[in-house]
Parts: sequence; structure tokens; C-alpha cells
Amino acid sequence: MMHVPLTVGSMLEHAEKFFAKKQVISQTHDKLHHFNYGEIGQRTRRLMSVLDELGAKKGDRIGTLAWNHHRHLEVYFAAPGIGAVLHTINIRLAPEHIIYIINHAEDKILFIDEDILPLIEKIQGHLKTVEAFVVMTDKDEKPKSSLKPLYSYEELLHTGDPSYSFNTDIDENDPAGMCYTSATTGKPKSVIYSHRGIVLHSYALGLADSAAISESDVAMPVVPQFHVNAWGIPFACTWFGSTMVMPGPRFTPKRLAEFIERFNVTITAGVPTIWLGLLRELEQGNYNTSSLRAVLCGGSAAPLGLIKAFEQKYNIPFYHAYGATETTPLATVSRLKSYQQELTEDEKLEERSRQGILVPGLEMKIIGSDGEVAWNDEEMGELLLRGHWIADEYYKDDRSENAFVDGWFHTGDVVTVDEEGTIKIVDRTNDLIKSGGEWISSVDLENAIMAHEAVFEASVIAIPDAEWQERPVACVVLNEGFSENDMKDKILEFLRPQFAKFWLPDDVLFFDEIPKTSVGKFLKRQLREDVKAHYNLQS
Repeated sequence: MMHVPLTVGSMLEHAEKFFAKKQVISQTHDKLHHFNYGEIGQRTRRLMSVLDELGAKKGDRIGTLAWNHHRHLEVYFAAPGIGAVLHTINIRLAPEHIIYIINHAEDKILFIDEDILPLIEKIQGHLKTVEAFVVMTDKDEKPKSSLKPLYSYEELLHTGDPSYSFNTDIDENDPAGMCYTSATTGKPKSVIYSHRGIVLHSYALGLADSAAISESDVAMPVVPQFHVNAWGIPFACTWFGSTMVMPGPRFTPKRLAEFIERFNVTITAGVPTIWLGLLRELEQGNYNTSSLRAVLCGGSAAPLGLIKAFEQKYNIPFYHAYGATETTPLATVSRLKSYQQELTEDEKLEERSRQGILVPGLEMKIIGSDGEVAWNDEEMGELLLRGHWIADEYYKDDRSENAFVDGWFHTGDVVTVDEEGTIKIVDRTNDLIKSGGEWISSVDLENAIMAHEAVFEASVIAIPDAEWQERPVACVVLNEGFSENDMKDKILEFLRPQFAKFWLPDDVLFFDEIPKTSVGKFLKRQLREDVKAHYNLQS
């Protein structure tokens, strides 16, 4: 067989040749843009020539601090297209983490959305390797800024060469991208993605039993482009010629609902908190969502009630997916097997609430205290993964030793697996609650609580207990129109038939908002501190 390298640049070249008329619809701060892939390809080639003029070399890190829009998409292909490395930076992280990330990656050029300029201006003096800043804006004039040297994206593109060629001197195992974890504990960890890994991951997103992304789709990646490359969706959609709708900066549930209706979106992807917000908007408005064939949900376990509302009330297929920064990120997708269509509706819903089975190309092991666990959906163990797009180390980080052992990535997620090979996330290893020698799953409790009609969000954490070691406490945000009066008793009564007595939370606390990580997951570290302060417990 021929040996032809799998490269990111070849994906956009394919779109230029075969899908030049297909659209990228991009919301920026000031306007809604419509470009086709022919134009995106030409703009990307101009950008590659600009990067060359700015001194970017093979292997250099090109950082982005930007929302989901066409300019960010162009950097996705331009940086690896010249052999450099795309580094998407999470703009929601604390400034000290952003400083650490940029310095640790040794970024040479930063592409920055206009509204993020003030953040970078404040930390510029701490950035050790950055040689140029490029602002992405619709305005004709470059905004005033203390950043030096500062260039305008569109002005640079105007001077670029539209016939500039993609670098052909690239090994498929060369680095193409890098992302950092969201740092729920310690400093963020960096994962390097190879050209080969990104291409094979994109193939996986096109499989009929995963996301099934194809040319006929209108895809709206809601998950940020700075979060594991928007789960790889921009790469796959470009390669396959899907129409892409990019919701832009600081979107609202209303904008998402309007875009779904206006552009006939067929597939979209985001974390559960996004879909909770969209569900509330759908309930308040009158939107046509009949075009949707799939909502992909990942990042954390989706409540059963959320899945049920999308599927039964709005007839929108809702698919659980699972992955991590270290897995590029697609690892599992929850789709029913053909013979499972004979299950009852409740059984189907229960099955769909799980995280699913492995995508072809990956392998897994579930390791408990006594070795590999049985596939009986009862024994719990840590999920280990390996495969074509699974990282094998962190970039310049000693924590690799514990996370990557004997060729396997230790995810830190505790799961059960049934006889079908379908996994169910029970908890993170750090979030399991040990009470009287027995384990309690905070995820199972959270999902059950969020099925109550009065509950908008719920997170369960452990507090120390002198007798039982740890006990669960539920932290709840109520839906509008519901009062805290008697709600604690009503929630506990709702849970009582579903769990053993020792699983029931000792208390239910009510919050206006549950703290979240930069990518929309519940921030349990902060929540634990808030609850300890409530009870006057020592940290």
C-alpha cells in the first residue's frame, strides 16, 4: 500500500476541491458572515503566507484566544498547514493559568479576539516568548492597545498570498495542535495532538454509529473551539463538506435556538449546562427544531430528565458522548444497537443515559482493586484507554508518570460496564463518596435530583462525618417559580424510593448558582469550600 501522510492541511484541500460552494456561517461581535469553503481555503492560504512573513517556523506554537467563528477556523488549518502547532487557549481560565499556559507552550504568535485584548494587555509583561499579537476584529481600524507589536487580522490577510501552498514536508506524527486541561486541580496539563491523531479522530466522527457527520449536515459546534478543539468537529465538518454554523462570542440560549431554526441545524454539540439553558429557552419560546437529528452531549453526565425532555417533548435525538482532553476527545458514544430497539421506551431511555460503547479504533480496560472488573454493571473500576488518538504523555509534565502507565491512559473516571460493553460513569475517583465503608455515586444522585420538576441544577459533594467518614450533601438550584419552602423534604421524598437509605443526602442546600469550571462543568472543589463554610467546617 502507498504511504501517504495523514495531515491536517490535506483536509482543507479536499474541502476546497469538492465542497467549495458549501457554507460557513459565522457570527462575530459585529456581524453575521457567510463564506464558502473555497473562500475559507483562500483566506487560510493568505494566513499561512502571513505566518511565514511573521517568522513562524515548523514546530512553533501559534496561540489563539478566541470564540467560535470563521477566523478561528482559519487558524485551525493555517498553523498546522505550515507545520506549526495550533494552541487553543481557554479564555475563561484565571489570568495566572493563562500566563502559565502561554509560557509553558512557548507561544510565538497570539491571535486574539477584540474583546479579549484587555485581558492580554494586563498580563503582557509576564509573557516570555510572544513576538507578535494579531487582533481579530470586524472593524476597519485596528483598536488602540498597549500590545506591541499588534497587527490587524484582516489587514494582514489583505497582504497575504492566496496561492500559498500547504507544507508537504510534514510527518503525520508531527505535532499539529495542543490543548491544556481546565485545571480543576493543580496547574493545567498539556496534551499534544499529531496530524495523524486529528485525521483519524475526524474519521471517527464520521462513522454512522458515532456522530455520523456528513456533507448533508448543518453542524453547529457550541462547545468552544478552545475546549479540545470544539471536540474536533470543525476539522471533521470542513473535511466532509458539512455546512457549519459558528455561534460566535458570548452566545445565549436564545441565539442557539434562533440559529437552529433559521439555518436548519441538523447536529450540535455541547456540555449539559448548555442544553439545560437551551431547554429552558425552548420551553419559554416557540421554535422549530424539527431539523435536528442529533444533540451531542459530553463533558459530564447528562441528567436523565434532560434527555427525556429533549427526546420525548421535542422529539430531538440526544446522544451521550464521553472523552477527555487526553482523548482528542471522542472515546465513547451511546447509541442503541439494532436489537435494542425492541426494549421498552423506559429501557431505551435508561440505556441512552449511559456513556455508551467504544468508538472503533480504541481499546479499554476497567480496573478495580482486584484487577479487571466483570461486565456485570455492578463492579466499579477506573476506565483505562488506548488507541490511535489517545495521548501517551503530557507535554513537559512529571504527572505523566501516574496518568500514562504501560501504554494505557488512566482516565480517573470510575465506571461500571454491562454485558453489552456499555460504560456508565459512576464518578471521578476524587468525587466518590465513601460512607461507612460503602461507595456512593454523586453522579447517580445528581441525575436523580435533576429529574425533579422543581430542580434546574444539582451537584452532590461529600462532607466529613465522624461516624461514617463521609456523607453526601445536595446543592440545588431551583427552577423559576419554585420556592425553597418544604423543598428539602420534597426532594428527599422523591429520592427515597430510588436509593438505599444510606445513599440519601444528609442535607439539601439551595444556591442561586452552582460554581462551574471554565468549560461548564460543576466546580466541586469550590462547592466543597462553600459547603464547608456553611457548616463552619475546617478545610
